[in-house]
Amino acid sequence: MPFGNTHNQLKLKYSSEQEFPDLSNHNNHMAKVLTPVMYERLRSKQTPSGFTLDDVIQTGVDNPGHPFIMTVGCVAGDEETYEVFKELLDPVIQDRHGGYKPTDKHKTDLNSANLKGGDDLDPNYVLSSRVRTGRSICGFCLPPHCSRGERRAVEKLSVEALDSLTGDLKGKYYALKNMTEAEQQQLIDDH
Repeated sequence: MPFGNTHNQLKLKYSSEQEFPDLSNHNNHMAKVLTPVMYERLRSKQTPSGFTLDDVIQTGVDNPGHPFIMTVGCVAGDEETYEVFKELLDPVIQDRHGGYKPTDKHKTDLNSANLKGGDDLDPNYVLSSRVRTGRSICGFCLPPHCSRGERRAVEKLSVEALDSLTGDLKGKYYALKNMTEAEQQQLIDDH
């Protein structure tokens, strides 16, 4: 196991009733699904990298949400999180994504020629837009559970992939730690 999780062993000294979070004022998908019985069943489990149920739910415990905005309330630390904690995560995903079942399969199409829209935005109304990306690379923990070294390895792999792009997809990668104020301002101005 690459990571030890001694904080989970400490929590197991207390009963599940003592450790179960007060979710009575929470408005997130995790709080809707997690019960004391489920917590008792899952609390001693962890993924091979040491990600625990308390790691999964802590963001939702710390951030109860807003009365009008339903947040997810949980995170995955690695790809195994989805299997180890599927009793919690499958209903959360299904609730959050309008019925997406564990048997459903995500359709991946990485062909940029198949992208539609975005080229006809009215400049009178749209000043700028951005695209958010996330990453999951097999064998690497996800951001909530990455070590510093692992983050650096993911960055290196990402830079190598980005450097291989050509044509209108070619660009420049700016590492935040090395970015000058002038470069930052230029990116802001260009946006």
